[in-house]
Amino acid sequence: MPASSAVTVLGLGPMGRALAGAFLAGGLRTTVWNRTPGRDGELLGRGAIGALSAAEAVGASELVVVCVVNYDAADAVLRQDAVTGALKGRTVVNLTADTPARARDTAAWADAHGIRYLDGAIMTPATTIGTSDAVFLHSGPEDLYREHRPVLDVLGGTHTHLGGDIGRAAAYDVALLDIFWTAMSGYAHALAVARAEGITARELAPFAQGIGAILPPLFEELAGDVDDGTYSGELNPITSAVSSMAHIVQASESHGIDAGVMRAAEGQARRVIGLGHGTDGFIRVAELLGRRSQAG
Repeated sequence: MPASSAVTVLGLGPMGRALAGAFLAGGLRTTVWNRTPGRDGELLGRGAIGALSAAEAVGASELVVVCVVNYDAADAVLRQDAVTGALKGRTVVNLTADTPARARDTAAWADAHGIRYLDGAIMTPATTIGTSDAVFLHSGPEDLYREHRPVLDVLGGTHTHLGGDIGRAAAYDVALLDIFWTAMSGYAHALAVARAEGITARELAPFAQGIGAILPPLFEELAGDVDDGTYSGELNPITSAVSSMAHIVQASESHGIDAGVMRAAEGQARRVIGLGHGTDGFIRVAELLGRRSQAG
């Protein structure tokens, strides 16, 4: 059992319940609280301690793990006077997803109120918590992370400390979820186009998995292109990519299917070509987007 044998979990949505369940399974004295009553029944049956208020829950443990829908919800709980006062001298590990800026703002608030603070991100579904498949990212003071690592390890999986910049875990989270939700949006669009052409989702799925399998080695290769500024298009120049994008747009719109996402991608690629990079690969778009951000 970890040196600290008590933990409080604030937020009992699917992920929060999974976190609390893993702590219980690891033998930790686990106190739970949720804004909406009634979500703690199964956990109480397993030995969790239900608190009547967030302040009471915070006062039960030196380590408080927060997992709610976003930082608006986290702030609504943590920044109540009674809760803030109860948190003084304790450690908050915030596993709520939001932006890097919100993480940094919360860290500044915590520091001003004598609260020790770590930020984090959970990169796998609730069903992985407590198993070897779970993936956690953490950022903030390394000594604080090391102090609480034994308790965090109870959650299973892989834990990576990304450094002292408190917003770094959220930055990874946003970037990685950008990949996920853009891919999911593309898949949903592909299924709509396929259905319009008389292809069922089950018929397309095996081939979609084949496309997905192409991506991991490409991610590694293209990361080198971006970091080194090479943007090689020797095998697939961006002019070729634009041609296939145009076909997708035409096929979609011929069935009345919105092609706004692909039109946006095509537009970015055409701007790269317009800047004289037609022989480069598609990933040159990352440089274009970064340049526009810096100009802003």
